Amino acid sequence: MPNRLSHSLSPYLLQHAHNPVDWYPWGEEALARAKAEQRPIFLSIGYSACHWCHVMERESFETPAVAEVLNAHFVSIKVDREERPDLDDLYMDAVQTLTGRGGWPMSVWLTPDLEPFYGGTYFPPESRGGMPGFIPLLTRIAELWREDRVGLIGQAGKLTAELQRQAKVEAGTEWPDESLLESALAQLRRSYDVQWGGFGPAPKFPQQLAVELILTCGSAEDQAMALRTLDAMWEGGMYDHLGGGFARYSVDGQWLVPHFEKMLYDNAQLAGCYLTAFQATGEARYAQVARETLDYLLRDLRDPEGGFHSSEDADSEGEEGKFYAFTPSEVREALGEADGGRFCTAFGITEQGSFEHGRSVVHRFSCAAEAHLPADEDRLLREKLRIWRDRRVRPGKDDKVLAAWNGLALSALARGYQVLGDPRYLEAAEACASFLQRELWRGDRLLRVWRRGRAHTPGFLEDEAAVVEGLVDLYEAGFDSAWLRWAEALAEGLLARFHDPVEGGFYSTEAGQVDLIFRQKPGFDGAIPSGNTLAARALLRLSRHLQREDFRTAAEGTLRCFGPWMQRGPRAFLGLLGVLVLALREPLEVAVSGDPADSRVREMLHEVHRRFLPGRVLSVSPDQLLPLHEGRLPPTGRVLAFVCRGRTCAAPVGSASELAGLLQVPPVLM
Repeated sequence: MPNRLSHSLSPYLLQHAHNPVDWYPWGEEALARAKAEQRPIFLSIGYSACHWCHVMERESFETPAVAEVLNAHFVSIKVDREERPDLDDLYMDAVQTLTGRGGWPMSVWLTPDLEPFYGGTYFPPESRGGMPGFIPLLTRIAELWREDRVGLIGQAGKLTAELQRQAKVEAGTEWPDESLLESALAQLRRSYDVQWGGFGPAPKFPQQLAVELILTCGSAEDQAMALRTLDAMWEGGMYDHLGGGFARYSVDGQWLVPHFEKMLYDNAQLAGCYLTAFQATGEARYAQVARETLDYLLRDLRDPEGGFHSSEDADSEGEEGKFYAFTPSEVREALGEADGGRFCTAFGITEQGSFEHGRSVVHRFSCAAEAHLPADEDRLLREKLRIWRDRRVRPGKDDKVLAAWNGLALSALARGYQVLGDPRYLEAAEACASFLQRELWRGDRLLRVWRRGRAHTPGFLEDEAAVVEGLVDLYEAGFDSAWLRWAEALAEGLLARFHDPVEGGFYSTEAGQVDLIFRQKPGFDGAIPSGNTLAARALLRLSRHLQREDFRTAAEGTLRCFGPWMQRGPRAFLGLLGVLVLALREPLEVAVSGDPADSRVREMLHEVHRRFLPGRVLSVSPDQLLPLHEGRLPPTGRVLAFVCRGRTCAAPVGSASELAGLLQVPPVLM
């Protein structure tokens, strides 16, 4: 008998629709019942690709004994963290305050007034390994609610007050000092793994923001750390050498065995990192990884309507990694005896195995140099084995489309076209932007979630900000000014709904949201840049195209707002520090007056795109309707490029070689 989750759109909630637990989705019905009956709420938050969420479902939520306790004593609510990042952030802070750690599945107990009083992550059905068993824990909490409700409510009030105190941003008033950049780089140097690359011990995450910051403003020695990290991730098992794209993280320190789930937001940002590395070094392997990652998005995550799906699971047929790992006999079956043997040697597939059940994770780093395959053979055999692998049962896919993550994908595809020149990426980026405008834009605001023709949930700060920046990147790829104008409309709404005009910075949610106990102003950068990082970066970049002082002022006010926090812990603000670099460095503006389809314009654009020019502003127009082109109409039949650094402009030039000379001047901090 299905429960109330059967009416949900979320694949994660639908996975629990046939549990015996009397689940509710988060909403008025569940919250009203908790109030009316004065029952505590059991809030379970997770996401579709989460391996341990599946484990807890199998062990507990599918078990009648667990359901009996939950149904008798609690109002049980399931939340997809990807649909409601505001709830996830708030209650994750509560769990981390209570336990010192966090993760998913997240389990939190709330009063009917939504204040948390107890929480944790995964709980086994019975006590083991120092973890309390789920049924005994539920029974004890129910008993305490009956016998000491006043005490639990008091505890919840104190915890909520502490969460509000922790979330309070004591806004700064001074411009952050550029010495913060050196402090952050010093912290990254101390945590760098000299042997394997990456920052910190296992489990190892990609840390895209660290790589981007180092490539932008680090020394040559620092940049070697970033490039070694990119190489190690690509050589290891976290990279899917057959299908392209990256898994979520590596469970070990040498990037060998990944946690196999693949997320849209990771792959969009990592594609950008490898594009940056290719521009900075000219090394073809970085272009290859970026291309294969973008091709993964197009082949496996793209919705027929034009948007991009959220993730692929780690599990298939009930086993983590079963889709991705191989035995030598499987490789020989797919490729033949001779080719299969060479492939196994080149990609670390052994009889002993490097993963569970004697299987091996495909990787490159254990291969001796003499065993490397020639480039053409390498590519052909990887593609042949990918096609053979596709006959396996694929991991589950979360096919909902999220505005923020699609904004990141939009940026990656637009930049992919700029750097790699493949028109498929521009076509996909334009289709994605058209999808977002058609399906998620409601005239003055963006919705966050779409699945199978239905959209819902008002967008959060990160949604509007990520899409704004994606549209700026799309304009700088195809030069259709309509995308800039939509970005401007989105940015105006972002300021109206999320901006704090008094202390600066942005709230993650709109004011007056009745199902939140308080608003948060997110600043810490995680796997996804914080909403404030996304907003400040997008507004600063857009302000330089449109000469909108209100956008620039709001972006710079965000840096001032978080200045004291950045001073205390620069490593936690790597994305916002990247915005600081953008703000401090004199802007490089390249405005080409001419038709984007003109071959002379394309030659000029090639000179721009092949260079690593952090923070550059690029515009092409045949008329004077955009601010960067006012008064810059060239003589009939000519194409001119106008280059300005800060408030100093060079004389216009009419050839790609002359433009190249102007671009070679190194940037300086103001």
